[in-house]
Amino acid sequence: MRNLFLFVAVLFFGITSWSQEIEKDTIVDEIWSDSYKEALKQAKKEKKPLLVYFKGSDWCSPCKKLDRELFSTEKFKNISKENFVLYEADIPFNQDLVEKEKLKLNKELAEKYKVSSYPTILFLNHKQKVIAYKKGLILTEYYYPFFDSVIKKKEGN
Repeated sequence: MRNLFLFVAVLFFGITSWSQEIEKDTIVDEIWSDSYKEALKQAKKEKKPLLVYFKGSDWCSPCKKLDRELFSTEKFKNISKENFVLYEADIPFNQDLVEKEKLKLNKELAEKYKVSSYPTILFLNHKQKVIAYKKGLILTEYYYPFFDSVIKKKEGN
């Protein structure tokens, strides 16, 4: 009986700490749109590209690293507020982490844009045409020249 209690206690604390880790690695910020449809409308209205970030919040280690080292920084927040509209397309294993309709849409978007590796960053115009994309994890500082190239494309149009 004592061994069973010990097993249950270890299991409970392990699951609790794992779920807290997921919460820490999920982007929760006012600069990210909660609705893809609203993000498209905002992109059109503000004449900004839409950054769609495909991730697996509870299973993708490179995504967690990207969340911490890029998307949570003030440098990124400042650049994005001025230049982009942001939408996070999370596709976690634990499907309770995302609302059913949003998860369905995120999977449809991944299929539409042939996203098969995570993380993937797509830039779309308001007509949902791909402007630029980056697959996988690279050094954080290498994302900024990529963002600059998207900004220059936007300014050229």
